[in-house]
This record gives sequence, structure tokens and C-alpha cells, in this order.
Amino acid sequence: MPLLTRRLRAALLATASATLVAATLPAPEPLGIGDRLFPELGNPGYDVLAYDIDLTYHGSNTEPLDAVTKIRARTTAALDRINLDFARGTVHGVEVNGRAADFGSKREDLVVRAPRRLPAGVPLNITVRHTSDPSGSGDDGGWVRTADGLAMANQADAAHRVFPSNDHPSDKAYFTFRITAPEKLTAVAGGLPAGKTRRGATTTWTYRTEHPMATELAQVSIGSSAVAHRTGPHGLPVRDVVPAADRKTLEPWLKKTPAQLEWMEKQVGRYPFETYGVLVADSPIGFALETQTLSLFGKSFFTEPGYPEWYVDSVMIHELAHQWFGNSVSPESWSDLWLNEGHASWYEARYAEENGGVTLERRMRHAYTLSDGWRADGGPPAHPDGPVPGQKLSLFRPVMYDGSALVLYALRQEIGEAAFDRLERTWVRVHRDSTAATEDFTRLASGIAGRDLTAFFDGWLYGKKTPAMPGHPDWSSAKPA
Repeated sequence: MPLLTRRLRAALLATASATLVAATLPAPEPLGIGDRLFPELGNPGYDVLAYDIDLTYHGSNTEPLDAVTKIRARTTAALDRINLDFARGTVHGVEVNGRAADFGSKREDLVVRAPRRLPAGVPLNITVRHTSDPSGSGDDGGWVRTADGLAMANQADAAHRVFPSNDHPSDKAYFTFRITAPEKLTAVAGGLPAGKTRRGATTTWTYRTEHPMATELAQVSIGSSAVAHRTGPHGLPVRDVVPAADRKTLEPWLKKTPAQLEWMEKQVGRYPFETYGVLVADSPIGFALETQTLSLFGKSFFTEPGYPEWYVDSVMIHELAHQWFGNSVSPESWSDLWLNEGHASWYEARYAEENGGVTLERRMRHAYTLSDGWRADGGPPAHPDGPVPGQKLSLFRPVMYDGSALVLYALRQEIGEAAFDRLERTWVRVHRDSTAATEDFTRLASGIAGRDLTAFFDGWLYGKKTPAMPGHPDWSSAKPA
């Protein structure tokens, strides 16, 4: 049943004839843009230009935040209803182009009735007053509860568990965050600070991005945090956000970031955003995440004594590399995920080799022996199997990481180091601040190589079996169990 606004419910109670009004409401149905792996994710008919998100945190990381999400968009088709992805919160009211709008919900879609039919090519301004609930399971993403507050982990399809959105990486937009929290806490978000105001016992912090961002890469941190500032290449502002009590303990790791930025710039060109840094959350998360301009890590990653230094450094490089591969150049669909994770794993492996880890060739040969099994378990790199029902993060399988880095190793073997390096630099330059698909990468590679690489990519990206490795005829893949 549609969740109707108070205004409409009052009208229905006032007169029986108003039931005809209710009958004209569009039945709320999730639409989606037809992504092969997440069919109901994203929404057709409009292009989001900017999000302006107000969040009020009341001091408890289990209590819903009060929120207002404003979306500035443009219609790309005629619309009489507007679908937004939103799944974890209560909607109090919606406005479309300044007028109150009726709304309903179905599964993970908020469906809004436009006050009038909107033609294609016109401005679309949506305001949603809602709560943002952090009390759900962290296993399916969205808010991550920390020892002293909250952080976000929205990959792959969880931003809409925090705020209403067109939650698909193909629709990137600019973001403004305004976070109000008790004055004893610190709030930080992706982008650059754009103001801070105190009112009574609360402080409101404002941040804005200077480049478009996919919803899955949004980051907001609220907690008893220290913010450490330093300078990166070309005067780049570098800021790290850490639990205040752990600042000294973490400093030996954090101070490495400027040199890591310099290393990545030598590989692929200038850093693509306005700032960078590391967000360390006091939370037992078992992953790191490349949220744009502020990569998320769990504290134990840096404090676990069993991790060798080269390993921690190389994972920091993995998340940093994503700022080029996945963030600046975002996947057009989730089947293009290999372009994100394969490249990040590639530069992780290269950095590890130079800083005390195993050689790139040894790591890739080991990956080759496992590649057929990875493909059998999760599909080939560019046509992965969907996530296991109820386990969205199962999409991130080994074939997406070293299995996809192996494709890049094979490509470098096939076209030579000079052409491969030119391809990498050209890729991030041509597609900066946009989205791109596997077909764009293979087309560019063929152009730079000066020959058609279709057959090469067909086997390496879509084959059930791993092709022979160029230059290494002795490499063999173990048979899957």
C-alpha cells in the first residue's frame, strides 16, 4: 500500500469522493536502470546534477539522524512520477519544484508523484525531509557505527540506506554536506570545508566537492576525532581523520601519504581531486573503502602487529589508486567493476614489489594458477556473477582483484610496457570526472596498440578459462576443485 502524505490522508478522511484522487496515484513500483547485477538500482528519466544533504546527529549512533536531502536534477524523459532509491529511514514530506508532492514506497524505492507531468529537458528540484537510520546491520552497508560515532560505507548499493538518491555510479553529481552534531564531536565529509557555525551546544560543519562523485563514494564521519593536516604534491591539502586518542599511534602510517601520492602521480599523472586523506574508524570493519578524497580504514588495520609494513603500505596504495580508477573514472555499470579493482590491485602489487613485498611476476603467476577456479566460482572479470542473495559484498570476489590485475599483466605482456603506460595515463585523462565502460577501455587499448585486440580481450575478460599468458608459455592454471 502506498505510504500517503498527511495532506492526502486528511483529504481522504474529509470526503468519500476523494477516493478518486487516491485511485489516480501511480502504484509505487521500483524501476531501476537495468544494471545486470543490481536491476533495481538507479532510476530512469532524470540526471542528478547536485545533492545538498543536511544531517543532524543527536549524539547516539543508534538513534536516527534528522535529515533533509535536496536534489537538483534535469529530466531526460517525460515524467509523472519520480523514483528515488531510499531504504532505511522515515519520509516526512517531499516537494517537487517547490510544491508538496504525494509519495509511496515499494521495496527500496521512494516513488514521488510529480505535481504535473514534467517534459524532458526541464529542471527538477526535489526536497525530501526524512530520517537516516544507522541501527540496521552493517553487513549490507550504509552507516557504520564506530566506538564514538558514525562513518559511511556505501559500496556497492548502500548510499540509499543513508539518503534518497539515484544510487548508481553512472549518475555522478556534486555534493554539499551540512552536518550538525554536539559541539564536543567533529564532523568531516568528502570534499573541502566550506564553513562551520556554532549554535548553542551544537556545531554545523559544511563540506563541498569540487568534482562530481558517485553516491557509493560519499563519506561522512562523526565522532571524537582529530584532524591532522599536511601538504601533498603541488600544494595539495592532505587531511587525515582519526580517533583523537590514537593520533600519535597512527601518525607513522599517516605521514606516508604525501610520498604515496607522489608515487601514484609518477605512474598515471596528477591526482584528480581537491584533497586527499585517510579516515580511520574505531570499528571492527574487515575492509578498506575508497570513499572519494577520504579513504576509509578500520583502526585494527594499522594496529595489527601481524601485518608487515610493506603490506599495510600497499593496501594504502590500493585505496589511493582508486581515486583515479573507480572514483575519477567511475564504472558505467557494476559489470565494469574489474576496471576499478583490477587497477587498484595492479598498483598495489607494483608498490609492494618496490617496497619489500613479493615481486609482481611471482604474485601474478600465483594468481594465474588460481584464475580458472576464481572464474568458476565468480564468473570472468568483465561478466561477474551477481552477489549471493542477502550478501551484497560477495560481489567482491578474488576474480575482481588479482584475477583482474592478471588481465592487466597479460595486456602489458601483449602490447609492451611503453604502450601500456601510455594507455593508463590516457585512460584517466580522457575519462576524468566521468564514467566509462569495459568497451571504452578495450577500444582505447586497441587504438594505442595500433591493432585490434578484440580476440585478446574476449578471452581474458569473458572466457570461462584463463587464456595462455603472453611471454610465459610455462604458466599453468590449477584445476578447480
